[in-house]
Formats: sequence, C-alpha cells, structure tokens
Amino acid sequence: MSDRGAWTWPEGVGRHVLDRVDSTNAEAFRLAPHLSGPAWIMARRQEAGRGRRGRAWMDPPGNFAATLLTRPANGPAAAAQLSFIAALAVHEALIRLCGPTLPVALKWPNDVLLNGGKLSGILLESTGSGGHVAALAIGIGVNLAAAPDLGQLEPQATRPVSLKGETGLSVSPDDFLDALAAAFDQWQRQFNAYGFSPIRNAWMARAARLGETLTARTGSSESVGRFEGIDETGSLILTTPRGRQVIPAADIYFSGA
Repeated sequence: MSDRGAWTWPEGVGRHVLDRVDSTNAEAFRLAPHLSGPAWIMARRQEAGRGRRGRAWMDPPGNFAATLLTRPANGPAAAAQLSFIAALAVHEALIRLCGPTLPVALKWPNDVLLNGGKLSGILLESTGSGGHVAALAIGIGVNLAAAPDLGQLEPQATRPVSLKGETGLSVSPDDFLDALAAAFDQWQRQFNAYGFSPIRNAWMARAARLGETLTARTGSSESVGRFEGIDETGSLILTTPRGRQVIPAADIYFSGA
C-alpha cells in the first residue's frame, strides 16, 4: 500500500470530521453559510445517507462517507461535470492507497466498480436558482470495510462489494479522505485550466464495459445499445437499432450483470 505522505492536503480547503451525522450532504448545506471556501465534511457514521433518485445509501461502520461543499464559478452544466472529477478522484485515491493493479473501473454516470461490483457511489445536490448554483454538495460513499446486504438492493442493481471483502486490504476513512482530497484538487485544476476535454478522456480510459451492450433506463422508457462513451457534456452515447442516442441522465444496467 502507498505511503500517505506522498500527498498533501489542498491549500485553502477545509476539513471537518464528525463522529455522527444524518447525511454528509445535509450537514454540508447546514455548514455552507459559515464556510469561506470549499470544505470536505466526513462522518465516521452516517445514519441517513442518500443515493441517486432518493434511494437510501447503506453505510456500515468503517466505510467512507464524505461531502465536498463547493461554490462553482460556472453554471449548472459545468457543476454537473464535477461528478466525473469526483469519480476520477475516487479511482485515483484507491490506486494510490492500494496499488496500480487494483481492478477498479468507472461506471456512468457516477459509480466506481471493483471486480465489476459497486464499490462507490457519488451524489451531487445543489442550491440556487435562475441557472445559478449557489452551493454544490458532492457526496461520496465508498465501501471500504463492508458492503450492504444484497436483500436491500433493487432488482438488476450492480452487486455491492467492499474493498476489504474483495482484496483483504484495510484503509481507514481518514487516510482515504486525505488521498481523495489531494486527487480531487489535482483533477479540478486540470478542469479549470483546460476544460472538460482532458477529464472526458481520462474518464473514458477508465470506463467499464466500453464497447459492450448495456441498458439505459429513464422512468418507464429504456434504450439498449453499444456503449460508445460520453460526449463533450458528459452525456452517455449509445449506438442502438434506432441509431446513435445521446442520453443526459439514466440508470445503467450491464448485460449479464
């Protein structure tokens, strides 16, 4: 495993570690009026975590639950692209801590997979109006120690896994926060300097099931096609029997998963 001294905490970014909260995203918004800059809020125990579309996020002890509270300078579209930076940062933090051979990959739009199972989820929530994002909470959960019970999952969901269960490696939430904050800062600097293009390229290089068939489901409709990657906005690109489809938001299911 890597030496935690190989990275430093990003300058100007707050670090708040709490014993127990309902949700780190909710706590981030409560703290927002008192924060002068971006800040990470980590909880050793999160009791009412949330996933996408209001789903519950199970958080056994020893797992990682944290939120980056930031105030993006650009509009909602650029703010949404920070989810790809978050996924890259989780991926990089895992590689830094566990070694370059760790079999991790990225699942659109915002999951991190280990051995094909869901290790991490990312949830973006914001406040603001009129096309202005006043505050953005980037919530990140990682199953470092334990995975949730399979019986708590919806049908066809990607099986959950934990780092400890899949590899035998133990990483503390504190060490993971340090690595994650440093990695996120580095990727965000690239984004600020060069735009989304290098982020898109890096994400594609780590994408799970690229070129394979998957199902994109939005409400009662679904599209099945070959996963071609993501476009310059971060939308999913599928080649289907009806032609090329660009899908800005959906739940993704892999064939045979």
